[in-house]
Amino acid sequence: MSNTGVLSAGRIYCDLNFSGIERMPVLGQEVFADELSLHAGGGAFITAAYVAALGRASVLMGTLPVQPFASIIEHEAVQRGVGLHYCSMPTQAAPQLTVAMSMAGERAFLTSRQGAALPDNHADILQSSIGGSGIRHLHIGELSTLLEYPQLVELAQAAGLSVSLDCAWDDACLEHSHIGELIAQVDIFLPNEIEMEQLRANGIDEYCAALTVVKQGAAGATAHVKGRSVTGSAEPVPVVDTIGAGDAFNAGFITAWLQKRDLVACLSLGNACGALAVTRRGGASDLPDLQYLL
Repeated sequence: MSNTGVLSAGRIYCDLNFSGIERMPVLGQEVFADELSLHAGGGAFITAAYVAALGRASVLMGTLPVQPFASIIEHEAVQRGVGLHYCSMPTQAAPQLTVAMSMAGERAFLTSRQGAALPDNHADILQSSIGGSGIRHLHIGELSTLLEYPQLVELAQAAGLSVSLDCAWDDACLEHSHIGELIAQVDIFLPNEIEMEQLRANGIDEYCAALTVVKQGAAGATAHVKGRSVTGSAEPVPVVDTIGAGDAFNAGFITAWLQKRDLVACLSLGNACGALAVTRRGGASDLPDLQYLL
């Protein structure tokens, strides 16, 4: 396992994943699912799990949901090789749950986002605990966490860490007046195509960060840096569940980037991880050893 580790920060959920539904629910009617499964969720956890599967030390920083859901996250973290020693239990009865509904290659989410995203001592972790740990990179799982902790990037950079940021759809975050300034601080920004379209509508373009990678699903992804763009295509695969595909892409791209590989190789590994994710139920369930992808 690489001693150059990744710390993934963000909200940690327990996902109630409903699949095998013929249509999305509408008011006043009931829809039945063929299958329900519970998984650890949230962009930070899913990216952390794929980072670990790629052979890199992976640690999570966030607040676990209340029991009994915390046990699901703890169990999956052990299975996936993700460290939880920078996580805390909630100070209030906050469920931190996401209902995820998968249908015909798409998905919809209903989320209870309660309490604080990160532990109270997150600044101490970055200022004092990271030194000597082998952690060299901070991945922030969603814009909402960065808005909640706008000093996070500065703390990470002071500790010598590079920083990446996913978007994660949130209308209030995408329209926030200072979001462009926060995005500009990170080394890698990783929105999907729909999120990037919304940001463009708010005056933020593809060159908002030092490196912006726009994820385009089955079409692959495009990296934008210093006035040029590089596109990497994705291999077609049978789609079982698209939940977590973008977070898996993040792990692949970041892993290759930390190895100082070129953008084509970074996009290729990101797309390979994203393609693997859509062939499995849940965001990071049943992951094999992925070092062969390297």
